[in-house]
Amino acid sequence: MLNRRQLRVKVLQVLYAYHSSEDKVVKVFEKKLLESVDEVYEMYIYLLGLLVDVADYVLVDADERANKHRPSESDLNANTKLNTNKFIQLLRENPAFQINAKKYSLASSLDLEVTKQIFNILKESETYQKYLESEDTSLRAEKDIIKYIYKKIIRVTPGIEQTFEEKFINWPVDKEVLEAMLAKTFSNFQSEVPAENKLALISSSWSEDREFILDLFSRVIAFDEEFQRFISDKTKNWDADRIAIIDILLMKMAIAELIHFQGIPVKVTMNEYIEIAKEFSTPKSNLFINGILDKILADLKAAGKIRKVGRGLIE
Repeated sequence: MLNRRQLRVKVLQVLYAYHSSEDKVVKVFEKKLLESVDEVYEMYIYLLGLLVDVADYVLVDADERANKHRPSESDLNANTKLNTNKFIQLLRENPAFQINAKKYSLASSLDLEVTKQIFNILKESETYQKYLESEDTSLRAEKDIIKYIYKKIIRVTPGIEQTFEEKFINWPVDKEVLEAMLAKTFSNFQSEVPAENKLALISSSWSEDREFILDLFSRVIAFDEEFQRFISDKTKNWDADRIAIIDILLMKMAIAELIHFQGIPVKVTMNEYIEIAKEFSTPKSNLFINGILDKILADLKAAGKIRKVGRGLIE
Protein backbone atom coordinates (compact mmCIF):
# COMPACT_ATOMS: atom_id res chain seq x y z
CA MET A 1 0.00 0.00 0.00
CA LEU A 2 1.01 3.59 -0.45
CA ASN A 3 2.46 5.22 2.66
CA ARG A 4 2.48 8.96 3.32
CA ARG A 5 5.92 9.50 1.78
CA GLN A 6 4.84 7.81 -1.43
CA LEU A 7 1.66 9.88 -1.43
CA ARG A 8 3.75 13.04 -1.03
CA VAL A 9 5.73 11.96 -4.09
CA LYS A 10 2.46 11.68 -6.03
CA VAL A 11 1.60 15.25 -5.01
CA LEU A 12 5.09 16.40 -6.02
CA GLN A 13 4.74 14.82 -9.47
CA VAL A 14 1.40 16.49 -10.13
CA LEU A 15 2.60 19.84 -8.79
CA TYR A 16 5.52 19.64 -11.20
CA ALA A 17 3.11 18.91 -14.06
CA TYR A 18 0.91 21.82 -12.93
CA HIS A 19 3.91 24.16 -12.79
CA SER A 20 4.99 23.10 -16.30
CA SER A 21 1.53 23.46 -17.81
CA GLU A 22 0.10 26.53 -19.50
CA ASP A 23 -3.45 25.49 -18.61
CA LYS A 24 -3.45 25.77 -14.83
CA VAL A 25 -6.93 24.46 -14.01
CA VAL A 26 -6.71 23.15 -10.46
CA LYS A 27 -9.62 20.72 -10.78
CA VAL A 28 -8.01 19.09 -13.79
CA PHE A 29 -4.83 18.44 -11.87
CA GLU A 30 -6.69 17.26 -8.78
CA LYS A 31 -8.25 14.65 -11.03
CA LYS A 32 -4.79 13.73 -12.36
CA LEU A 33 -3.57 13.34 -8.78
CA LEU A 34 -6.32 10.88 -7.93
CA GLU A 35 -5.76 9.06 -11.21
CA SER A 36 -2.06 8.68 -10.43
CA VAL A 37 -2.98 6.89 -7.20
CA ASP A 38 -5.60 4.77 -8.94
CA GLU A 39 -2.98 3.75 -11.51
CA VAL A 40 -1.01 2.10 -8.72
CA TYR A 41 -3.98 -0.13 -8.01
CA GLU A 42 -4.45 -0.78 -11.71
CA MET A 43 -0.80 -1.92 -11.89
CA TYR A 44 -1.45 -4.20 -8.92
CA ILE A 45 -4.48 -5.82 -10.57
CA TYR A 46 -2.55 -6.09 -13.84
CA LEU A 47 0.29 -7.90 -12.05
CA LEU A 48 -2.12 -10.31 -10.39
CA GLY A 49 -3.83 -10.85 -13.72
CA LEU A 50 -0.50 -11.59 -15.38
CA LEU A 51 0.20 -14.31 -12.81
CA VAL A 52 -3.21 -15.84 -13.51
CA ASP A 53 -2.55 -15.56 -17.24
CA VAL A 54 0.72 -17.49 -16.91
CA ALA A 55 -1.13 -20.29 -15.10
CA ASP A 56 -3.79 -20.27 -17.83
CA TYR A 57 -1.14 -20.45 -20.52
CA VAL A 58 -0.14 -23.90 -19.23
CA LEU A 59 -3.17 -25.29 -21.05
CA VAL A 60 -2.30 -23.46 -24.26
CA ASP A 61 1.22 -24.84 -24.14
CA ALA A 62 -0.06 -28.37 -23.41
CA ASP A 63 -2.46 -28.18 -26.35
CA GLU A 64 0.28 -26.97 -28.72
CA ARG A 65 2.58 -29.78 -27.61
CA ALA A 66 -0.12 -32.42 -28.04
CA ASN A 67 -0.85 -31.19 -31.57
CA LYS A 68 2.70 -31.36 -32.83
CA HIS A 69 3.27 -33.29 -36.04
CA ARG A 70 5.04 -35.99 -34.08
CA PRO A 71 4.34 -35.46 -30.38
CA SER A 72 6.40 -37.35 -27.84
CA GLU A 73 4.99 -39.19 -24.87
CA SER A 74 5.75 -36.20 -22.64
CA ASP A 75 4.07 -33.89 -25.17
CA LEU A 76 0.92 -35.95 -25.01
CA ASN A 77 0.97 -36.01 -21.21
CA ALA A 78 2.08 -32.49 -20.32
CA ASN A 79 1.88 -31.65 -16.63
CA THR A 80 -0.66 -28.86 -16.15
CA LYS A 81 -0.39 -28.64 -12.36
CA LEU A 82 0.24 -24.89 -12.38
CA ASN A 83 -3.15 -24.28 -13.99
CA THR A 84 -4.89 -25.64 -10.90
CA ASN A 85 -2.53 -23.96 -8.43
CA LYS A 86 -4.51 -23.28 -5.23
CA PHE A 87 -3.44 -19.67 -4.89
CA ILE A 88 -4.29 -18.98 -8.54
CA GLN A 89 -7.67 -20.66 -8.19
CA LEU A 90 -8.47 -18.58 -5.10
CA LEU A 91 -7.45 -15.46 -6.98
CA ARG A 92 -9.53 -16.35 -10.06
CA GLU A 93 -12.60 -16.83 -7.88
CA ASN A 94 -12.01 -13.86 -5.57
CA PRO A 95 -14.93 -11.41 -5.97
CA ALA A 96 -12.81 -8.29 -5.45
CA PHE A 97 -10.29 -9.43 -8.06
CA GLN A 98 -13.09 -10.20 -10.53
CA ILE A 99 -14.65 -6.76 -10.02
CA ASN A 100 -11.34 -4.96 -10.48
CA ALA A 101 -10.34 -7.09 -13.45
CA LYS A 102 -13.52 -5.92 -15.16
CA LYS A 103 -13.02 -2.32 -14.02
CA TYR A 104 -9.54 -2.13 -15.56
CA SER A 105 -10.43 -4.19 -18.67
CA LEU A 106 -7.82 -6.76 -17.71
CA ALA A 107 -8.75 -9.30 -20.37
CA SER A 108 -7.92 -6.88 -23.19
CA SER A 109 -4.85 -5.31 -21.59
CA LEU A 110 -2.78 -8.45 -20.97
CA ASP A 111 -0.18 -9.27 -23.64
CA LEU A 112 -0.10 -12.90 -24.74
CA GLU A 113 3.50 -12.61 -25.92
CA VAL A 114 4.61 -11.44 -22.48
CA THR A 115 2.72 -14.31 -20.85
CA LYS A 116 4.32 -16.78 -23.26
CA GLN A 117 7.79 -15.33 -22.58
CA ILE A 118 7.33 -15.72 -18.83
CA PHE A 119 6.10 -19.30 -19.16
CA ASN A 120 8.89 -20.31 -21.52
CA ILE A 121 11.47 -19.07 -19.01
CA LEU A 122 9.60 -20.77 -16.18
CA LYS A 123 9.32 -24.21 -17.78
CA GLU A 124 13.09 -24.39 -18.30
CA SER A 125 13.82 -23.72 -14.63
CA GLU A 126 14.79 -26.36 -12.11
CA THR A 127 12.43 -24.79 -9.57
CA TYR A 128 9.45 -25.37 -11.84
CA GLN A 129 10.41 -28.98 -12.49
CA LYS A 130 10.65 -29.61 -8.75
CA TYR A 131 7.24 -27.99 -8.30
CA LEU A 132 5.71 -30.28 -10.90
CA GLU A 133 7.22 -33.33 -9.24
CA SER A 134 6.33 -32.32 -5.68
CA GLU A 135 3.37 -33.90 -3.93
CA ASP A 136 3.07 -30.95 -1.55
CA THR A 137 -0.13 -29.14 -2.52
CA SER A 138 -0.39 -27.00 0.59
CA LEU A 139 -1.36 -23.39 0.02
CA ARG A 140 2.07 -22.35 1.26
CA ALA A 141 3.84 -24.52 -1.33
CA GLU A 142 1.47 -23.32 -4.05
CA LYS A 143 2.26 -19.71 -3.20
CA ASP A 144 5.99 -20.38 -3.39
CA ILE A 145 5.98 -21.11 -7.12
CA ILE A 146 3.93 -17.98 -7.82
CA LYS A 147 6.40 -15.93 -5.76
CA TYR A 148 9.18 -17.49 -7.83
CA ILE A 149 7.49 -16.43 -11.07
CA TYR A 150 7.40 -12.83 -9.90
CA LYS A 151 10.75 -12.56 -8.12
CA LYS A 152 12.91 -14.61 -10.46
CA ILE A 153 11.27 -13.96 -13.83
CA ILE A 154 8.93 -10.95 -14.03
CA ARG A 155 11.03 -8.78 -11.74
CA VAL A 156 14.41 -9.45 -13.37
CA THR A 157 13.73 -10.00 -17.08
CA PRO A 158 14.49 -6.76 -19.01
CA GLY A 159 11.92 -7.32 -21.75
CA ILE A 160 9.15 -7.87 -19.24
CA GLU A 161 10.25 -4.86 -17.20
CA GLN A 162 10.10 -2.76 -20.36
CA THR A 163 6.52 -3.89 -20.98
CA PHE A 164 5.48 -2.56 -17.59
CA GLU A 165 7.33 0.73 -18.18
CA GLU A 166 5.61 1.21 -21.54
CA LYS A 167 2.18 0.50 -20.10
CA PHE A 168 2.57 2.36 -16.80
CA ILE A 169 4.63 5.54 -16.87
CA ASN A 170 5.23 5.49 -13.10
CA TRP A 171 6.30 1.83 -12.94
CA PRO A 172 9.93 2.63 -11.95
CA VAL A 173 8.72 4.80 -9.05
CA ASP A 174 5.86 2.55 -7.95
CA LYS A 175 7.55 -0.83 -8.39
CA GLU A 176 8.44 -1.13 -4.71
CA VAL A 177 4.86 -0.34 -3.73
CA LEU A 178 3.62 -3.08 -6.05
CA GLU A 179 6.02 -5.59 -4.53
CA ALA A 180 4.76 -4.74 -1.05
CA MET A 181 1.14 -5.07 -2.19
CA LEU A 182 1.88 -8.43 -3.78
CA ALA A 183 3.58 -9.63 -0.59
CA LYS A 184 0.52 -8.47 1.38
CA THR A 185 -1.72 -10.45 -0.96
CA PHE A 186 0.24 -13.64 -0.35
CA SER A 187 -0.06 -12.98 3.38
CA ASN A 188 -3.78 -12.24 3.19
CA PHE A 189 -4.72 -15.33 1.19
CA GLN A 190 -5.04 -17.95 3.94
CA SER A 191 -8.57 -19.24 3.49
CA GLU A 192 -9.74 -21.78 0.94
CA VAL A 193 -12.94 -19.77 0.62
CA PRO A 194 -12.17 -17.19 -2.12
CA ALA A 195 -14.40 -14.42 -0.75
CA GLU A 196 -12.68 -14.54 2.65
CA ASN A 197 -9.31 -13.55 1.18
CA LYS A 198 -8.63 -9.83 0.95
CA LEU A 199 -6.70 -8.02 -1.74
CA ALA A 200 -4.13 -5.45 -0.64
CA LEU A 201 -5.40 -1.94 0.09
CA ILE A 202 -4.20 1.14 -1.80
CA SER A 203 -3.49 2.79 1.57
CA SER A 204 -4.14 2.09 5.24
CA SER A 205 -6.93 4.69 5.33
CA TRP A 206 -7.79 5.93 1.86
CA SER A 207 -10.50 8.38 2.94
CA GLU A 208 -7.97 10.21 5.15
CA ASP A 209 -5.13 9.90 2.64
CA ARG A 210 -7.33 11.14 -0.20
CA GLU A 211 -8.17 14.25 1.82
CA PHE A 212 -4.49 14.68 2.73
CA ILE A 213 -3.14 14.68 -0.84
CA LEU A 214 -5.89 16.92 -2.23
CA ASP A 215 -5.51 19.36 0.66
CA LEU A 216 -1.72 19.42 0.34
CA PHE A 217 -1.92 19.97 -3.41
CA SER A 218 -4.52 22.74 -3.18
CA ARG A 219 -2.78 24.60 -0.34
CA VAL A 220 0.59 24.68 -2.14
CA ILE A 221 -1.18 26.30 -5.09
CA ALA A 222 -3.41 28.62 -3.06
CA PHE A 223 -0.52 29.98 -0.96
CA ASP A 224 2.11 29.82 -3.69
CA GLU A 225 3.09 33.51 -3.57
CA GLU A 226 3.30 33.56 0.24
CA PHE A 227 5.42 30.40 0.32
CA GLN A 228 7.65 31.77 -2.44
CA ARG A 229 8.32 34.89 -0.36
CA PHE A 230 9.41 32.74 2.56
CA ILE A 231 11.84 30.90 0.30
CA SER A 232 13.09 34.01 -1.51
CA ASP A 233 13.84 35.76 1.79
CA LYS A 234 16.17 32.92 2.75
CA THR A 235 17.83 32.44 -0.63
CA LYS A 236 18.86 36.02 -1.45
CA ASN A 237 22.46 34.93 -1.95
CA TRP A 238 21.43 32.23 -4.43
CA ASP A 239 20.82 32.64 -8.13
CA ALA A 240 17.09 31.92 -8.36
CA ASP A 241 17.50 30.33 -11.80
CA ARG A 242 19.92 27.79 -10.36
CA ILE A 243 17.54 26.51 -7.67
CA ALA A 244 15.93 23.33 -8.99
CA ILE A 245 12.17 23.57 -9.42
CA ILE A 246 11.82 20.25 -7.58
CA ASP A 247 13.57 21.82 -4.57
CA ILE A 248 11.22 24.81 -4.67
CA LEU A 249 8.16 22.54 -4.82
CA LEU A 250 9.43 20.34 -2.00
CA MET A 251 9.99 23.38 0.22
CA LYS A 252 6.53 24.77 -0.56
CA MET A 253 4.99 21.40 0.29
CA ALA A 254 6.91 21.34 3.57
CA ILE A 255 5.83 24.88 4.44
CA ALA A 256 2.21 23.97 3.69
CA GLU A 257 2.46 21.07 6.14
CA LEU A 258 4.20 23.13 8.80
CA ILE A 259 1.52 25.83 8.76
CA HIS A 260 -1.70 24.12 7.71
CA PHE A 261 -1.48 20.48 8.84
CA GLN A 262 -1.80 20.66 12.61
CA GLY A 263 -1.74 16.91 13.14
CA ILE A 264 1.64 16.28 11.47
CA PRO A 265 4.70 16.72 13.72
CA VAL A 266 7.32 19.22 12.57
CA LYS A 267 10.06 16.59 12.64
CA VAL A 268 8.05 14.26 10.45
CA THR A 269 7.52 16.97 7.84
CA MET A 270 11.18 18.02 7.83
CA ASN A 271 12.49 14.46 7.60
CA GLU A 272 10.04 13.41 4.90
CA TYR A 273 10.96 16.17 2.46
CA ILE A 274 14.69 15.81 3.07
CA GLU A 275 14.40 12.09 2.27
CA ILE A 276 12.29 12.73 -0.84
CA ALA A 277 14.90 15.24 -2.03
CA LYS A 278 17.62 12.58 -1.74
CA GLU A 279 15.73 10.37 -4.18
CA PHE A 280 14.14 12.81 -6.58
CA SER A 281 16.37 15.91 -6.74
CA THR A 282 20.04 16.80 -7.13
CA PRO A 283 22.80 15.19 -5.00
CA LYS A 284 23.07 18.11 -2.54
CA SER A 285 19.43 19.17 -2.56
CA ASN A 286 18.65 17.51 0.75
CA LEU A 287 21.30 19.64 2.50
CA PHE A 288 20.10 22.80 0.76
CA ILE A 289 16.45 22.13 1.58
CA ASN A 290 17.28 21.26 5.18
CA GLY A 291 19.19 24.52 5.66
CA ILE A 292 16.53 26.75 4.11
CA LEU A 293 13.63 25.04 5.87
CA ASP A 294 15.37 25.34 9.24
CA LYS A 295 15.55 29.11 8.77
CA ILE A 296 11.95 29.36 7.57
CA LEU A 297 10.79 27.17 10.46
CA ALA A 298 12.48 29.50 12.98
CA ASP A 299 10.67 32.50 11.47
CA LEU A 300 7.33 30.69 11.43
CA LYS A 301 7.71 29.75 15.09
CA ALA A 302 8.64 33.31 16.02
CA ALA A 303 5.56 34.59 14.16
CA GLY A 304 3.32 32.06 15.91
CA LYS A 305 2.36 30.38 12.66
CA ILE A 306 3.22 26.84 13.82
CA ARG A 307 0.18 25.52 15.69
CA LYS A 308 0.40 21.79 16.23
CA VAL A 309 -2.25 20.01 18.27
CA GLY A 310 -2.29 16.55 19.80
CA ARG A 311 -0.09 14.51 22.10
CA GLY A 312 3.58 14.70 21.18
CA LEU A 313 3.04 17.37 18.53
CA ILE A 314 3.46 20.51 20.60
CA GLU A 315 7.08 21.62 20.81
